[in-house]
Amino acid sequence: MKQLMLDSVTPLDLVVWLLVLAFFCGSALFFHGNVQLSFIGACGIIVEMMIIGLSVEIIIESIKHIKGIGTVTGFITNGPEALCLIAGLAAGDVLFAASTPLGSNFMNPILLLTAAIICGRTLQTFKTKPIYSLATTLSTATLAISFYLLDKSLYIYWLITALLLTIPLFFFRPKEGEEESDEMYHPEARPWFFPAIILLCGAGFFLDPVVSFAAEHSKAPKGVIGFLVLATLTSWPEFKSCLALLSRNKPLAAVLNITVSNITNIWLAAGGIGFYFWNK
Repeated sequence: MKQLMLDSVTPLDLVVWLLVLAFFCGSALFFHGNVQLSFIGACGIIVEMMIIGLSVEIIIESIKHIKGIGTVTGFITNGPEALCLIAGLAAGDVLFAASTPLGSNFMNPILLLTAAIICGRTLQTFKTKPIYSLATTLSTATLAISFYLLDKSLYIYWLITALLLTIPLFFFRPKEGEEESDEMYHPEARPWFFPAIILLCGAGFFLDPVVSFAAEHSKAPKGVIGFLVLATLTSWPEFKSCLALLSRNKPLAAVLNITVSNITNIWLAAGGIGFYFWNK
């Protein structure tokens, strides 16, 4: 387990942590915020990212040899979005509730590309079921954009359209075969599978409050935070999953991790809308 914890922290993580610190502390200096509290908030975000990275590594190691690992991780890494959706529905704000899972649909493909570049598997990833990948990515992104353009009275039609489009995409997804993997295996990770899921969901639940704390004291523009920081951090589990899967020579699993995650994001938003109309 100690070795697995060390493997979960990469040079990229260190770079991102420094960028998070620089962003919030620099913003506090520029906009006359509270540098000390901004630093504390940024450190909180870094701790969240460490927990997410370790949780994803443990989960993937625990289920490494099962079939359909890409689909499974696509569901699991949407735990934080699901918790944010529930929090939004509890507050009675359906637009806010749906915005978190839908917003991730734009960052997920970008982070898959980034992971492929880092792992040196860009061409291999692009050649992996390109028609399905492109169709799923574009359709789920279009659904996400269209949601923000609609009046609340039209949400029910969006829900119907979303289900009619994404259910076939999910059931006709490519089937995962026996992809070659490396020799790196940590059998001691298996007993930690369920604790890792709990950690992942807990990190997702507290991510938004921690980012909000850092944003408040750094006085960073909300639009910049939403686009550059929050959108990336909510998709961090998917990114770490793609890195882990591509490093194990599982490009199809990485692609399915993103496409299934995007489809699940649409289902989460649709479920939120259904709940909204049910209790209206």
